[in-house]
Amino acid sequence: MAKWTVDQSHSAVGFEVKHMMVSKVKGQFDAYTAEVEAADLADLTTASIVFQFDVASIDTRNEDRDNHLKSADFFDIENNPTIDFRSTNITKNGDDYKVTGDLTIKGVTKPVTFDVEFGGKGVNPWGVEVYGFEAEAKINREEFGLTWNAALETGGVLVGKDIKINVELEVNPAA
Repeated sequence: MAKWTVDQSHSAVGFEVKHMMVSKVKGQFDAYTAEVEAADLADLTTASIVFQFDVASIDTRNEDRDNHLKSADFFDIENNPTIDFRSTNITKNGDDYKVTGDLTIKGVTKPVTFDVEFGGKGVNPWGVEVYGFEAEAKINREEFGLTWNAALETGGVLVGKDIKINVELEVNPAA
């Protein structure tokens, strides 16, 4: 199995959630690590994928909100500094994949399946193979212990339950 590294300057890990039941808040994790091992990335079913997100690097473009998300009301980063994902099964359908794995948030581990689209393979100007993937999953944050919310006077709640996770990856062979 070959090891692959994520090119963080050409990759992103983001999320979005409903705000006040009328709009979306988007954010990202600026610091993360990934370990990808595969016999051949042209066939992702041979891969083992491990991600770890540094929750302190959360960025929603609002410092007060980011600090609240880091608090015990949400991620409780003093006790749970990372979000972890480890693949357990990968299936292929054409150029698309279903990557199932164990996602751990705030000490709670649940299986999650990402829909993954193979973006293609190329060779960069320095002669290095480059593979691209886009992945998306939806989780219910409350199932992971992220239950804080506030009722709105007009009905509904401040923060939606469903979180859409978006991952854009560019990977290269490990040096």
